[in-house]
Amino acid sequence: MKTKNFLVSGIAGGFTAFIVGWLLYGILFKDSFPQPAEDSNSMILIALGSLTFGLLIAYIFVKWAQISSVATGSKAGAIIALFLSLYYNFFNMAMSEEVTYQMFALDLALSIVMGAIVGAIIAMVNGKLG
Repeated sequence: MKTKNFLVSGIAGGFTAFIVGWLLYGILFKDSFPQPAEDSNSMILIALGSLTFGLLIAYIFVKWAQISSVATGSKAGAIIALFLSLYYNFFNMAMSEEVTYQMFALDLALSIVMGAIVGAIIAMVNGKLG
């Protein structure tokens, strides 16, 4: 595995996930999801979650799939995000009475969009690094 490709593209993907997540969940659909308390350390945890997502996608792209084109990265990122979101949302719905079917569907759609964008960025960076 090309460790440099994994780390650089994973960090780029994590940064992208953080920014796109902030835009989608923190601004555009702010009223659709619970917001973290301002005095909590939630932004650090959100940043770590975004970085983890970027590194997961980068690992798959670099180690197993050798994905380095934007179109393929976008498709693969969307599919990976689809399954991760389904996994998370099914458990979230089972454990929380606050989660509605509308929240489930909206989060699923937003996750797919975010996964496609993150996958495209990771593939682009991976392709440029060679």
